[in-house]
Amino acid sequence: MASPEERPSRTSRRSAAKPSNGDEIQERYLRRAIAEINELGDELLALGDERHVPVLGSGHPLADVFLLKQTPLPSEIQEGVAFFGRSGQALLKSLQRLAVDPLAVYGTNCLKFGTEDPADARRWLTRELHIVQPRLVVAMGDPTVSFLEALDFPLSESVDPERPGELQRFTPTIDALVTPDIDASLDEQAAKTRFWNAFKTLGTWWAELPPY
Repeated sequence: MASPEERPSRTSRRSAAKPSNGDEIQERYLRRAIAEINELGDELLALGDERHVPVLGSGHPLADVFLLKQTPLPSEIQEGVAFFGRSGQALLKSLQRLAVDPLAVYGTNCLKFGTEDPADARRWLTRELHIVQPRLVVAMGDPTVSFLEALDFPLSESVDPERPGELQRFTPTIDALVTPDIDASLDEQAAKTRFWNAFKTLGTWWAELPPY
C-alpha cells in the first residue's frame, strides 16, 4: 500500500461524481488528513530508536476501508510500514478479486512498535480513525476486536468477535467487519478459507456504496 504522498487525489466511487466545488472541499479535507497523518508519523518516529522502530499505517488518508490487525510482523518492522510483506500481498489479491479499489483502503496495526504501553497505542489508533474517517473498519482477529472495543471512541458500540463475516455497527457512521487474523491465516488452506469467507463480505459492502 502506498503512502499518502503518493496519492495526491482520492480514487473512490463516492468522489467520482462530485461537482467542482465538492472536489475543492474534498481536496481541502485531503490536505488536512495528509498533514495530520504525517504529524502522527513524525511523533512516532521521534519515539523510536535503533531497536524500536515504529510501523506506520499505509494507504489513503481518507479511505473508505480501514484494515486493522493487532501487531506488526518482523517484515513490517524492518520496513516501518503496516501490511508490508505476505499479508499485504494477500490482501491486495483479495481486494482485486472483490473489485474493491485498493486506493480507497488504509491499513494499520493496533500496536505501532509491538512493545508499547497499550494506553499509548489506543491513543494513536484513535487519532488515526479520527483522521481517516472510514466507512468500514475490518478488525482482523479477536485481540484486534478487543483492542477496538477498548478505544474511547465517540458513540462507539460493542463489536462481537463471534460474528465473523457479518456487518456490524461500530459508530453511527462506521460499520465493522470481523475476520480471522490475516497473519495467522496464510500457512494453512483451511485458515485461508475461513479468512476469505469472512473478508468477502467487504465486496458486497463496497458494491452497495452510493456513487457519491
